[in-house]
Amino acid sequence: MDFLDIADKTFLVFGVANKKSVAFFVSQILSEAGAKVIHSAQSAAHKESVSKIFPGADIYLCDVEREEEITKLAEDVSKKYPKLHGIVHSIAFANYEAGLKPFHQTRKKDFLQSVDISCFSLISIVNAFKDILDEKASVVTISISATTIAAEPYGWMAPVKAALDSTLCFLAKSFSSFSQVRFNSVKAGLLKTSASAGIPGYLDYYLYAEQLSLRKRAIETIEVANAVAFLLSDRSSGINAQSITVDCGMATNYFDKGLIDKAIRD
Repeated sequence: MDFLDIADKTFLVFGVANKKSVAFFVSQILSEAGAKVIHSAQSAAHKESVSKIFPGADIYLCDVEREEEITKLAEDVSKKYPKLHGIVHSIAFANYEAGLKPFHQTRKKDFLQSVDISCFSLISIVNAFKDILDEKASVVTISISATTIAAEPYGWMAPVKAALDSTLCFLAKSFSSFSQVRFNSVKAGLLKTSASAGIPGYLDYYLYAEQLSLRKRAIETIEVANAVAFLLSDRSSGINAQSITVDCGMATNYFDKGLIDKAIRD
């Protein structure tokens, strides 16, 4: 028997952007394990892109900034899939068009938009889908490992992700009054994705994080996806309201001797 034992189960995945995204690798792992994977796309253009990546997959349209579209998504999905065994929330957005400024100069509208898309959308989604979630379903969201580290390229996204990590705890408690649905997040280290490529100054931080990792090799997106797949399965049934860090030990290695020696010499 496959270790994850997720064959024939149904999962809804938000956030497949391209073949470099966490959601793509999660979907691929689930599909290879025999699960049924359905997708939510933000726009018609996005839906077309996802359909090229996963030909024949069921793809629904939903802009999570619009509450009514989340409600309609749940209604549409439930007509064909009366039961979901898990949801993957891999959605985040920050408007970096104006470039990064000191954090205290963060514009209110940019911050609130990020909260809406990256954090509050999880609340709206699970509320809309609560009636078709399996009694023991698993909801997994994608966070970042640097929520309390002032990494400048992340800007206001770090505190938004911190809010997301806190939110899943409250959702887990709230849902426990009527189900055994679990809520967890995977806090990924710095990844090489198309989304990260749009963050000003990100590359230097990525290369530095690679040197901070205990293995001196950056975390791979598939490694984050593997952790997500585990959390979606019943093999992780004892894990709830947790944020699991997947960063190759980066957070434990600030005093790496090689980097210290280099910094002192410089």
